[in-house]
Amino acid sequence: MQTPATSPVETVAPRMPSAPAHPLPPGACDSHTHVFGPYDRFPFVTPSSYPPPLAPYELHREMLDRIGAQRGVLVQPAPYGTNASALTDALRRSDGRLRGIAVATGEITDADFSLLHEAGVRGLRFNEMIDYGTGKPYQGSVGADQLRLLASRMKDQGWHAQIWASCADCVRLSREFADDELPLVFEHMSAFSVERGPADSAFQDLLALLREGLIWVKLSLCRVSKARPDYLDLRPFHDLLVEANASCLLWASDWPFVRMGEMSPDVGHLADLFYSWVGDAEIAHRILVENPAELYGFENERASGT
Repeated sequence: MQTPATSPVETVAPRMPSAPAHPLPPGACDSHTHVFGPYDRFPFVTPSSYPPPLAPYELHREMLDRIGAQRGVLVQPAPYGTNASALTDALRRSDGRLRGIAVATGEITDADFSLLHEAGVRGLRFNEMIDYGTGKPYQGSVGADQLRLLASRMKDQGWHAQIWASCADCVRLSREFADDELPLVFEHMSAFSVERGPADSAFQDLLALLREGLIWVKLSLCRVSKARPDYLDLRPFHDLLVEANASCLLWASDWPFVRMGEMSPDVGHLADLFYSWVGDAEIAHRILVENPAELYGFENERASGT
């Protein structure tokens, strides 16, 4: 794992949520969140391309409590590189409430694999998106080229691959790794093009993969659209994803919304949008509770609300 090297000088305060008007069910999981800091203990290993939030474990726990989510999934942010210290510290303190998605390269040792799993990590994150500020991959991120080196070891560990990629690349990677029988989870609704509409061939190909149960998709709105607070331009895509296969979907907020500033949504409102759009209590329960329990291994763990 990389050694911490840099510490942010100025931080921003994350937007804290309101309570959803529609209470979340017991065992509900926010499947994509992050912790940042405290930076005197957990400095970045590479310079951040965004104003760093101060969102340590305690504030993350408060966020989950406010929305009534008994479970959560922490995803390694790029500025921490492969150093999972902040993530694993939060996982160990959560009493089984949290699971983690780490970042690693093919050089990771079996011993570090075991340590991550023991802490509560259940997958690795790979990033195929470009930092538009530099025209290059995000500093600290690991591309899907490393997934080829890690796939068999991840499968043996019972882990999955989480990938941030454009919709077309999601389809390409799904086909490339089909023979590995490794679960693939795509972030941010598969990062489709809103402008091209739901009929776009890449999105339709992705729906076909979802119908067959070959991929998982996270239903997080804010990285795909700027039409806050209600994201009405995403409703047709959201409906088609739910219709295709609700058994392979996860609800996710993306708190604390890095690079968004005043455009940061209210997680409580995002939860209410989800309920309003899904409109079926059984389907909502599957996406919020049953699916993350299956994928992240919460089944035999006590859901702690404290």
